[in-house]
Amino acid sequence: MDALNKQFKDVVILGGGPSGLSAGYELSESGGNVLVIERQAHVGGLARTIEHHGFRFDLGGHRFITDNKQLDALVREILGSDLLVVERSSKILLDGKFYDYPLAARNALSRLGLGTSIRLVADYLWEQIRKHFIKTPIISLEDWVVRHFGRSLFNLFFKEYSEKVWGVPCDRIAREWVAKRIKGLSLGVAIRGAFTRADSRSQRTLANQFLYPRLGIGQLCDNLHEKINRSGQVMTDASVIGVNHENNRVESVTVKDDNGVLEYAGCEFISSIPLPTLVQLLNPRPPAEILQAAACLRFRDLVVVTVMLDRERVTDQTWIYIPDRAVPFGRIHEPKNWSTRMAPEGKTHLVVEYYCFRGDDIWSATDTMLAQRTVSELSRMGFIEPAEVLECTTLRIPKAYPLFEVDYIRKQKCIVEYLDRFSNLELVGRGGQFEYYNTDHAMESGIAAAQTILSRLPGQGAVECPDAGAIGRVWP
Repeated sequence: MDALNKQFKDVVILGGGPSGLSAGYELSESGGNVLVIERQAHVGGLARTIEHHGFRFDLGGHRFITDNKQLDALVREILGSDLLVVERSSKILLDGKFYDYPLAARNALSRLGLGTSIRLVADYLWEQIRKHFIKTPIISLEDWVVRHFGRSLFNLFFKEYSEKVWGVPCDRIAREWVAKRIKGLSLGVAIRGAFTRADSRSQRTLANQFLYPRLGIGQLCDNLHEKINRSGQVMTDASVIGVNHENNRVESVTVKDDNGVLEYAGCEFISSIPLPTLVQLLNPRPPAEILQAAACLRFRDLVVVTVMLDRERVTDQTWIYIPDRAVPFGRIHEPKNWSTRMAPEGKTHLVVEYYCFRGDDIWSATDTMLAQRTVSELSRMGFIEPAEVLECTTLRIPKAYPLFEVDYIRKQKCIVEYLDRFSNLELVGRGGQFEYYNTDHAMESGIAAAQTILSRLPGQGAVECPDAGAIGRVWP
C-alpha cells in the first residue's frame, strides 16, 4: 500500500473489549499514541450494554469481582459514584423447584427428598473412597465433576446444563474449564458448610456480593473509551482484514471501514480478537499445522432475547439457571435486580440466553419465532403473563465463548508458541488468548500486556520504529 495511505501509531490494539480497552487506557495514560480498532459500532465486545426504548441490558449480565486491589481501585476510579455493590442470589430451576447456586447442601437436600439425598451423599462418599484405590485419569468435565461430587449429583445438576451451554457431550468438555470455573467447590465443602459455620463462600466463585456499574457493564467500557480518546483514538465499525508481518515483527494492519481501506503501522501490537481469526489474518500466512490447529478451535455462539414487561418486577434473583433440556434457553436474568436504572419506572425486563452454533435451528430462527417461543416458555414456567409483554428484541452474538473441548490446550499452545516469535505482539483477553476469563481477568491481561510494552521502553528519549521514520516513535 502507498506510504501516503499509511498511518503510524505507537501501539495498535485489535479489539475494543475489556482487555483491549484496559490496555489502551494504561498505554494512553502513559503518553502513548494508541489506536484501538473495534469491529462493532460500539466498544465492549460481550461486555457491552444495549439501550432499547429506555430499557438497558447486558449480553447475559456481567458481574465484576476481583481479588486484585490495584484493579479494584482502577475500576472504582473510572466509575466513581456510579459503581454499585450488588447482593448475589442465584438459583437453579429444576423440576419446578429452586435450588441455591452455588449448591448449598442444606437447601439441596431438603428439596430433593430423603431417598435422593441419601443416594447423592452415598455416591459422593463412594467416589472419595474409590479415588484412593483406583487411579483414573481426569480428562473431561464429566470426569472432574464425578470425582468431586459423585455420579448422582453430576447427572442431576451438571450434565444437562453443561451440554446445553456447550453443545457437546460432557465427556468432550475439557476438565481445565470446569476446574477453573468452580475452583474450590466440592460437595464435601457444601456439606460441611451446611452443618457448621465454615465460610464456603471464601472462594471468588461463591462470592455473595459483586460490583456493578449503575448503567450496566457497558458503562465501564464506555468510560475507558472516553479516557483513551483524550490522547489516543478508538475506531469503531472498522474491520481488520490483514495483519502484515516480516522478520518476526508485526509491521502493520490493514483495516476496512466506511472510508475505505487503510493501513496502520505501529511499534507494538496487542490482539484481543479471537485467536483463530488472528491466525487467519496473518500475511504471509502461517504454516499449515498452525492453520489446522486454529481451525480446530471452536466458539459457542449466543442469542439473547429480551422481553420487556409492563410490570414492576418478576424475580428477586441475580441469575436463574435452567438445566432442563426441554427448555430451549439456559439462563435468565432480570437487569433491574442489578441496578434499578436498567428499566423505566414501573417496568422490568427478562434477558434470556440461548446457547447455539451459527447455522443451527436457534441461530437461524427469525426474531419473531424466537420472541414467541421465549414468551410462551416464560409463561408456561409461571414467570410472566403474555398480556404483560410490551415488546421483545433479539440479538445474535457470534463467537461469544471459546469452546474448551478435550485436547484444546495442545492446539492453543501450538498457536501461541508460533505467535510468540513476533517480538512486538501481545495476546490478551478471553478470545485473544482462548482462555476462560471473567471481566476482571480480561482487564488484568490487557493491563499486563501494556506493562510489558512499557517495560521495553528506554528510560529516556524516543526510539524510532523500523520503517516508521520520525512519525512512528516509541514515546519517552
